Amino acid sequence: MRESNLRHMIRDVKEGRLGRREFVARMAALGIAAPMAGTLLMHAGVATAQSSSFQYKPTKRGGGGVLKMLFWQAPTLLNPHFAAGTKDQEACRLFYEPLAGWDAEGNLRAILASEIPSNENGGVSKDGLSVIWKLKSNVTWHDGRRFSADDCVFTWRYCSDPATTAVNITTFQGVKVEKVDDLTIRVSFARPTPFWADAFVGARGVILPKHIFEPYIGAPARDAGANGKPVGTGPYKFTSFKPGDFLSAAINPNYHAPNRPHFDSVEIKGGGDAVSAARAVLQAAEYDFAPNLQVEDEILRKLEEGGKGRAEFIESGNIEFIAIQHADPFTDVDGERSHPNTRHPILSDKAVRDALNLLVDRGAIEKYIYGRAGLATANFINNPKRFRSQKTKWEFNLAAANKVLDAAGWTRGADGVRTKGGRKLQLTLQTSINAPRQKAQAVVKQAFQKAGIALDLKQIAASVFFSTDPGNGDTYQHFYSDLEMIQATVNGPDPALLTSQFCSWAMASKSNRWQGRNITRWKSEAYDRAFDAAQQEIDPVKRAELFIRMNELVVEDVAVIPVVYRPSTAGVRADLRAPLSGWDNNLWLISDWYREV
Repeated sequence: MRESNLRHMIRDVKEGRLGRREFVARMAALGIAAPMAGTLLMHAGVATAQSSSFQYKPTKRGGGGVLKMLFWQAPTLLNPHFAAGTKDQEACRLFYEPLAGWDAEGNLRAILASEIPSNENGGVSKDGLSVIWKLKSNVTWHDGRRFSADDCVFTWRYCSDPATTAVNITTFQGVKVEKVDDLTIRVSFARPTPFWADAFVGARGVILPKHIFEPYIGAPARDAGANGKPVGTGPYKFTSFKPGDFLSAAINPNYHAPNRPHFDSVEIKGGGDAVSAARAVLQAAEYDFAPNLQVEDEILRKLEEGGKGRAEFIESGNIEFIAIQHADPFTDVDGERSHPNTRHPILSDKAVRDALNLLVDRGAIEKYIYGRAGLATANFINNPKRFRSQKTKWEFNLAAANKVLDAAGWTRGADGVRTKGGRKLQLTLQTSINAPRQKAQAVVKQAFQKAGIALDLKQIAASVFFSTDPGNGDTYQHFYSDLEMIQATVNGPDPALLTSQFCSWAMASKSNRWQGRNITRWKSEAYDRAFDAAQQEIDPVKRAELFIRMNELVVEDVAVIPVVYRPSTAGVRADLRAPLSGWDNNLWLISDWYREV
C-alpha cells in the first residue's frame, strides 16, 4: 500500500467515513497485524477502541472461590521495577497496576486512568512533546490511603534514579512528570515522542505508593520491606509469600472497578517444569491456569484430548533466539567478566557468526519441537507484521557453513575440531532447564559437530538463570558463556522496548548491577543512530521503516540468531474465562477473570 493511500484511510476513520473494524480488516489483508493497525490510528488521534472479544459476566464482587495458578518458573520477588523476568512481572500484577494496559488486539485499556489520552480529548499534544493523564478518583491503596498524582510523580522519580537500578529505567529516564492537580499528571518529553504510551503503561509502567517507598528511593531501594510484601491498588491484597515456592492473595473488597474481582483469593504455586504444569491444568484440572508452557506441541495436543483444559496461543512478538556473546566471558576486568570493553576471542570473527547462523536448523526445531508454539524465523522483530522485514531469510546449509569456515582459515584438526591461530573452535551454549530448549540444544550441537565446531551444552535451573541476584554469575544477564538460548518477551505492540536491547548504552554490566538489557554487548553506531531517530519520528510509516532497518542490521551482522517466533502459550482450565494478551502480562486484567458456571 502506498503511504498516501494509508493516510487517506486513516483520515476516513478519523472523520467517520470508514469504520474502525473495517480499517483493521483491510490492514490484516495487507499483512498488518491488528495491534499495529490500532497503533496507527492512535498516533493519528483516533480514539482507542475497547476490546469487544471478551465480556465480563459476574454481577457481584467475589463468590468465585480460589483461583489456583501453577508457575513452573516461580516468582522470586514482588517489586515490579526489579522484575527482570516475566514470572515476577506476572506475580506483581495481582497487586500493582499501571494507568493503562494492552489488550489482545493491541488497544489501550484504561486501568487507573479515567480515560485514554488522545488528540481528540486534548490529552496528547499535536507536537508530540507531552501527554496528559487523568486519574480515577475512587482508587485507594490496600492500606486505605488515597491514590493520587503524587504516586505517579514519585514512581517516575524512583525508577529514573540510577541508584535505584530499576529494570525499566529507560522508560522513565527520558521523560519529565509533573502534577497538574491531585488527579492529573503531565508527562513531557525532551523531543517529539511518537510512542508516548510507555511510561505508566503495561508491565513496565505499574505505579508504587509514595508513602511506602519514598524512604527507599535510590541506593536503599533493595532494602524496602515492601519488595516482598506489596501494597498496591490491584484487585488482590497480599497475604503470604515464599520466594520460589508459593504466593497467596485475598480479594480487595475496595477495588475500584465494579463487581470485580470474581475470585475470593488467588494462589500461585511455583516449581516443577513446563510439562508437569501443562498436565496439571490440561489433563488433571488441578489448577486453573499455567503460563509460559514451553512444551512440545505434540504433548499439548494429547493433554487437551480429555477436554478438561485448553492450550491458548496468544499473538505476540515473543522471539526465541540464540544470543551471541560479543564480549570476552573468560577474561576478568576489574572483577567483571564479559566486560563491555572486551571482545570475544572467537565470535568477534564475523565468518564464525555467519557459519553458526547457517547451522541452526530452524525448520526442524519448529516441526519437531514447537509446532503451534514456535514458527521458524530469520527476524528478531516479527510482530506486529508492519515491522517485519521482507528482505531477511533463514537457511540451514551445512555445506555452505563449512565453506565459510574454510575460507576464513579455520582448519580441521586430527580430532575433527577446527582451529585457527592455535585456538580451537570450541563453544558453550547455555540455557535454562526446559525440555524444548534441551532438544533444541541437541539439534544445534549435532549440526555444529558436522561443521567441525565443538559445542558444550550447559543447563541452568530456571530459578537461577532468571534470577535478579547481581551476585549470581549464572543469570542470563551476566551471560558468562559464548552462546545463550533465551526468549525475549514483548510487552506492547511497539518495538521500541524490544529493540532497545541492542543499544550500546544499554549493555549489562557491573555498574548497573547487570540490569542493562543489552546482554550480548553488541554495538553498532548505525544501529544506535537508527534507534535514536525512531524515538523522535512522529510519522508512523517512516518510523516503521527505521525499525525494519534496525532488525536488518542485527540479522546481517549476526548479533543474535533468531530461531522461532513464539506466540505466548498458556494452559487454561475449561471453565475459566480469562482475557489474555500477548502485548502485556498474562495477568494484566486479572480483575476480569471468572469461572463459567
